[in-house]
Amino acid sequence: MTSPAAGQGFDIVLKGGRVLDERNGVDGVLDVAIKAGRIAAVGKDLATAGAKVEDVSGAIVAPGLIDIHTHVYHKATSLSVDPGFIARRSACTTLVDAGSAGAGNYDGFRDYVMIHSPYRIFAFLNISFPGIFGFDKGVSIGEATLRSMLPVEKCVEKVEANRDRIIGVKVRIGGIVTGELGLGALELALEAANALNLPLMTHIGTAPPSYADVVDMLRPGDILTHCYRPDPNSAIGPDGKVIDAVLKARERGVLFDIAHGMGAFGYDSAEAALQDGFKPDLISSDVHVIAVEGPGYDLLHTMSKLLNCGLSLPEVIGMSANRPALAIQRPELGHLGVGAVADITVLKQYDSNYVFQDVVGKRRQGSSLLQPVSVYLGGKSMEVSRRPFEESFLIGGHHGHEH
Repeated sequence: MTSPAAGQGFDIVLKGGRVLDERNGVDGVLDVAIKAGRIAAVGKDLATAGAKVEDVSGAIVAPGLIDIHTHVYHKATSLSVDPGFIARRSACTTLVDAGSAGAGNYDGFRDYVMIHSPYRIFAFLNISFPGIFGFDKGVSIGEATLRSMLPVEKCVEKVEANRDRIIGVKVRIGGIVTGELGLGALELALEAANALNLPLMTHIGTAPPSYADVVDMLRPGDILTHCYRPDPNSAIGPDGKVIDAVLKARERGVLFDIAHGMGAFGYDSAEAALQDGFKPDLISSDVHVIAVEGPGYDLLHTMSKLLNCGLSLPEVIGMSANRPALAIQRPELGHLGVGAVADITVLKQYDSNYVFQDVVGKRRQGSSLLQPVSVYLGGKSMEVSRRPFEESFLIGGHHGHEH
């Protein structure tokens, strides 16, 4: 924490919120000041002369949320959603696309979506040359079934030319996505990631290959996404405990990501893993054209779901801001230290009787929901939007029992 020098003016001061900044070990009721698009001070009773003041008492002030698994190559890929719509609804400042584009169509993603969005958008480049090209309601065509579709040299070349935006390599593994190629697709993706010295994010789907076979191949810093997927092929063994391969992967530094989506969050898996002490490293939505309609919806809804599973509020914020920033090797993001870019998400936690549902239809009664209040992107105030599918479940309406 710091206090301003005498006479120093701020552009904006967020007053009296609960500041949660995992990176810097901050959890307390404090003010946050912004000047010239950066965090200028964090402390009690900051001077407000000449500044725009936002009273955020009763709210949570967090680093700008980062959804590390989205699909936002909007209109050019069938599975992708509008990044602006999803950022406004989930109070995010940074979206990371998880392999919608491959080397063959990444330039369009960069030139027609990324650079036109006010939000920070990064990408894992799909090892598959055309990216995810056959995914929609009623359509599922694997993009990693043939070695000829996964030219390592093309992937490496495209990433090298776009390291400002591409932060890793993506591969989807399992079932019809890889077909008979199976682990061969993971080998090719790892070859590219090794050549680039960047992390790999791998989707885990239905067997074959098995969950254990996939995580056994992952390196420190790689991300297993869909970590709480339901059976079959979950992280939970017949004894109800997390399988050894997963525990060994975590020991060597593999990261485990929620990525709810339409098929990858099951209460049986999540509750068994948490009972066994296995928490996720990262929370993400895997928002796409189907998941955006539920039961995953977006990052904020997925965060609320994990909060109602027993994770603490500081953990849920850390898994959605600090930790994803570090996972994508962008340490300048995800924290509120003085001098950091002023990406800030302001939320309120409301008492709620919302009934959550997983991807196989199992329901759990919730007791609270996170809702957006405001967002600052590089110090600029951004629009946020309410989520109509949750509104009627806030006890006492917007101004009900707040935490």
